[in-house]
Parts: sequence; C-alpha cells; structure tokens
Amino acid sequence: MEFEYWWLLGFPIFFGLGWLAARVDIKHLVRDSRALPTSYFKGLNFLLNEQPDKAIEAFIEVVKVDPETVELHFALGSLFRRRGEYDRAIRMHQHLLERADLAAEQRAAALFELGQDYLKAGILDRAEEVFQRLAEGPPPAGGAGAHAGEARRFLLEIFQQEKDWDKAVAMARRLEAETGESRARQISHFLCELAATEATHSRPDAARAHLEAALEANRKCVRASLQLGDLDKASGNPDRATEHWMRIESQNPAYLALVAQRLLEAQRGAGRLEEGLTLLSGYLERYPSLDLLDAVFQSTLESKGAEAAYKLVRDELRRNPTLLGLDRLLEAQIVGAANPERRRDLELVRNLVHSHTRRLARYRCENCGFKARQFHWLCPACGGWETYPPRRSEEFDLAP
Repeated sequence: MEFEYWWLLGFPIFFGLGWLAARVDIKHLVRDSRALPTSYFKGLNFLLNEQPDKAIEAFIEVVKVDPETVELHFALGSLFRRRGEYDRAIRMHQHLLERADLAAEQRAAALFELGQDYLKAGILDRAEEVFQRLAEGPPPAGGAGAHAGEARRFLLEIFQQEKDWDKAVAMARRLEAETGESRARQISHFLCELAATEATHSRPDAARAHLEAALEANRKCVRASLQLGDLDKASGNPDRATEHWMRIESQNPAYLALVAQRLLEAQRGAGRLEEGLTLLSGYLERYPSLDLLDAVFQSTLESKGAEAAYKLVRDELRRNPTLLGLDRLLEAQIVGAANPERRRDLELVRNLVHSHTRRLARYRCENCGFKARQFHWLCPACGGWETYPPRRSEEFDLAP
C-alpha cells in the first residue's frame, strides 16, 4: 500500500478542531462560574475548611440571591432537620412549596420532606395531614404517588406514637398486603394494646376478642397468652389462666420468666403450691433464667425454709454461675445463720454483691442497647417490638 502524503495535512486540522472545542468548553465553564453568586464559593471554602456553620449561612445567602436553586433548598432543609433545627427546616420546605413554578415531582418531594420535619419536631397532627395527602396520592408517575409507600410507613409510626391502635392495625395490614412483608408481630401487639385498653375499662369480652385476633395474626404471640391468663384469673378461673400461661412454653420458653410469679400465685390459690414449685423447678432446669430462679427461690424460702432454698440456689449456681444467684445464696445463708457474728459477715458480703447485681439486673434492647429495670414489649428508645429479651443483662455479660 502506497503512503498518501496528503494525509499529513489532516493532523493540523484535527489539532485545530480540538483546540477550538477546548476553548469553547472553557468559555462556557467560565461563563457559568461567573453566573454563580460569590456566596456559593464562600460556602464551598467554609466546607473545605471544616466550618459547617459558616458554610450554611453562606449557602442561605445563595438561596436568597438565586431562588432557582431548588436542590440547594432540599439539601439545606435536610441538613437543618439532621441538626435538630426543625423550625428552619420547616421554613425551608414551606418556601419551596410556595413556589408556583415547582414541578409536580419536586412539589411531592418537598411535601414529603416537610412531613418528616413535622414528625421530627413532634407536630404529629400536621405530619399526619401531610403524609395522608401523599399516601392517597395518584399512582407513582412522578407526583405524590412516588412517596405513597414511604408516607404510609410514616403514618404507621405516627399512629403508634398517638396510640391510635385501630388505625395502626389497618395501616399495618395494608402495608403487609402491598409489600408482601409480614407484619404479624406488629399487628398482634397492636391488638394486645387494644385488649389492654378494653380490660382497663372493665370490658373483658371485648378484650378477649382482641387477644384471640392477636393469636390468629401471630400464633407465637406470648403477650396475648399472658393477657388471656390475666383475664381468666381476674374472672375467677385460675385453672384456665394456668393453661394460657403454660402455653408460652410452646410459643417461646424464654418468656416463662414473665409468668413465673403468676403461675405460683395461681397454684397457691388452688392449694397446689407444691405442684407449682415442681413445675417451675422443671422450667428452671430446662430454660435457665435469673427471673425464674428468683421466683422459685423466694417461694421455696417461704414454704420450705432456708436450707431448701440454699440447696436450690447452690445447685443452680453450679450449672449457671451468676452474681444474682450468689446474692440469693447469701440471702439463704443469712436467714439460716444462727450465729449473729456470722450473720453480720454474710450481710457485709451480700451488700457488696448486691451493689453490683442492681446494675446488672436490667433488661437490654437487642436493637439499640437501651437498658431498663422494667421489661418492655415496646422499646422506649428505638420503638422496636419484642426487642427486649426476657433476660437480665448479667445473663448476656457474665454467664458462660
């Protein structure tokens, strides 16, 4: 193939076209940068120098000078909400919604952000109103429907905070049907809350109906069995109550500790305390628990004396060594000590141990780690249902 020298003329042409394109791009970039307000570059400079407060003020100036910066409105609003400055976040998103030139998708996004502002600020009625508008919006084609699913999740959260359990049940079932995600645990607890309200107002039949519905929604709902037992005990039927409480072993045996005292009282009332102690001792052997140990120990100490209680705790300590078990062992020895001087020595040791067990005898949320002396079905910190195992923190921290 013979080389054509005229091809050499193409190289200068190509270089010239590239240089011209670069000049055009540079001019375009310079023109755009000149159009940006000075405050924008100040804000960037503050961010680079790790001065977020000054950067925010600079960006606010940008928004005032150039109201077309929609994305900057959204960014600032979200930032204010994360910083806890809910008033400023609300004003920022309300300002966006007042604009007549806002596209439908951007308007829906601004409304969604405003609803979150109200929710974080604790203005639940306004948050509910906003999310209701979004939840019932048109199909997700860019308008309110694009946020409908998330809005319904926020509504469920609001209904729980407002303790509007009927609405919470309806919304949870709707979300379950739409997403295919099981919400049986939540629904069963909402129904248990309704049952508790009915029982408080002396309407046991209505309470029982809610609890049976809770078991239909979730056969493993320990709380429903516990409350059904309470209803039967209150109505003078301890045997039926005992059946409900014993069913917890098949649902989740870890929760037997919550009904240990109830079972003992029911058996004592029926004149079968020995049977009750045997039942709980079997539970303790199969499902070790500090609360179960405490219930069996106290009842054994009262009915059989210090020696029997001492042997019970000693055997349990050999299987599961814990400080709370040691505390109970010392208590049994103190009660059975005949020598006053020995009793004083044992009380000194027990006081030292007891000061530690008080810190360890707490329930701990598996989700967020929040600790509480009282057992909660709903974590007061993270709002999770059944995130508190019915075991004391010592059982997680110290027990082998």
